[in-house]
Amino acid sequence: MGRRKKSAREKLEGKEPQIVEIPQKLIGKYGMGMMLIPAPQQIEEVIRLIPKGQIMTVSQIRNYLARKFQVVTTCPLVTGIYIKLIAQAAEEEGRKSLPWWRVIKSDGSLNPKLPGGGLLQKERLEKEGVVVVRKGKKLKVSNFKDYLWEPKE
Repeated sequence: MGRRKKSAREKLEGKEPQIVEIPQKLIGKYGMGMMLIPAPQQIEEVIRLIPKGQIMTVSQIRNYLARKFQVVTTCPLVTGIYIKLIAQAAEEEGRKSLPWWRVIKSDGSLNPKLPGGGLLQKERLEKEGVVVVRKGKKLKVSNFKDYLWEPKE
């Protein structure tokens, strides 16, 4: 008998934030200094703040957390993984109170790795008045900079 597959929520549990030195391979992009490896709860807290009809990019979330923890940057890989798992957990649990669909990529495109492959994100954003268009194979928020929200420090 095989092992039961962990739920997205189980994959997120027990994670604590860490501050580490920026790895050698990322120094060219971010410079030297310290980097935050965020905990899922910190990312969830930011996502909960995003008002209806507005959006934040993954980069904005990373920059906000970096400022909050007074580090050079927030780990892009871990942040992306946690955003995906947070969205999956919210859907598994039927929680509409966590508006994961308001998080988009830095170029304004929706994330096909999130639940529904971008279509669920598109549907929910459009219900909030956000205009989503197809650009080639990508779904993008039209004039996405008009919808960007920045949390108060």
